[in-house]
Amino acid sequence: MIDKTIKDICIMIDVKNDLSAFDSVVVKGVSIDTRKIESGNLFVPFKGENVDGHQFVRQAIENGASAALWDVHVPDPPEDIPVVVVEDPLLALQELANKYRHELELKVIGITGSNGKTTTKDIVANLLSVKYRVHKTQGNYNNHIGLPLTILSLPQDAEVAVLEMGMSGFGEIELLSEISQPDAAIITNIGESHLQDLGSRENIAKAKLEIVKGLKADGLFAYYGDEPLLQEGVKSLGLKHMETFGRSGSNTIYPTKIEMNNQGSYFETSFAEGETFYLPVLGQHNIHNALAGILIGRHFGLSIDEMKEGLQSLKLTQMRMEMLEGTKGESIINDAYNASPTSMKAAIGLVSELEGFRTKILVLGDMLELGENEEDFHKEIGRMIDSEKIQQVFTFGKLATLIATGALENFPEERVHSFTDKERLTSVLASTIKGDELILFKASRGMKLEEIIDSLKT
Repeated sequence: MIDKTIKDICIMIDVKNDLSAFDSVVVKGVSIDTRKIESGNLFVPFKGENVDGHQFVRQAIENGASAALWDVHVPDPPEDIPVVVVEDPLLALQELANKYRHELELKVIGITGSNGKTTTKDIVANLLSVKYRVHKTQGNYNNHIGLPLTILSLPQDAEVAVLEMGMSGFGEIELLSEISQPDAAIITNIGESHLQDLGSRENIAKAKLEIVKGLKADGLFAYYGDEPLLQEGVKSLGLKHMETFGRSGSNTIYPTKIEMNNQGSYFETSFAEGETFYLPVLGQHNIHNALAGILIGRHFGLSIDEMKEGLQSLKLTQMRMEMLEGTKGESIINDAYNASPTSMKAAIGLVSELEGFRTKILVLGDMLELGENEEDFHKEIGRMIDSEKIQQVFTFGKLATLIATGALENFPEERVHSFTDKERLTSVLASTIKGDELILFKASRGMKLEEIIDSLKT
């Protein structure tokens, strides 16, 4: 993590006050939460709608922080403790992260996309960790605050940082790219998430392509080549090194053979004919994420055997195609971290094709942030569920009732169950389970379907 004296920090960012009395004070790491302060941290206060973090600066120091930033527009900064007065604490945090990033001898891989960012981050990090000291974005630290905090937490001997980049509107990915200056960048795909904010898939593609704004001149840009919006968007970028991954043979890398089972996938690629890779993750869409990882691995000098090792030992962040077992022996796929029409269809398609289960049950919740066509998206999901391959459909949430409405076009009423009460859904589902089912849980993060899963595991 960052380990600097106050004197060093005053050189790295624009400071508005005289801190010569505290020149030798050492800052180790950064925190924005007084409850999580560690000894030596730099505390960064933010002004919210209801709470101003500046009122907790002295408490942060008492809890172990060495120093704190202070907005120049907030009156009466304390003079008896190391308070670093800046034009804007957020901008100072971002500038400090950018400067620290350039001090480190490391390569940065930036990853964005409508779906699969976290899975691809895990894949890339695991691949490269076979050869390098790798650190990656933890949790959801992928925005204008989280990404700088991630960079400032990097060990000084880190060789690779794999950074996830999220967004809700224009300009956000560009900012993250400029802060982190990636040596390689990936766009996993363009889906429907954030239609509410951006209005169209064309605008989503435009926003995601901002990831190349900070890309090094000789950096690799890898993107999902089966997406026409990306194919069109890259034409004006003028990048030296672009490669694609996807299903079609027009891509730089594509699968030539796929065999899936209930634990993962074996696949061969155009990149290494005759070589079989194993990915211990469910879903054909995750093979595409693995292909992106292979491109990055090749760019950074990994051998075929090292790539195989990196993929085979992969463990994903929780709630991404996570296979669990319930108390009665039922198999549970926890993919409840997030959802969009694209990822929902992929997950349902996966469950439909898996073999060895007498009964397959879908538990689907609201997909959020889909804009004015959200009702149509939900009905479409219901209509595409195959009643011959799926035995029961449970929905949770107001929008998800429309999934049930769509499903009823193909299913008899007794096989479709719609709820807005989570406890009631849990009770009915639990009474349905015999022990030999496969159950998929999929919804947007805000629906918290993992609460139902937890009840089935206890």
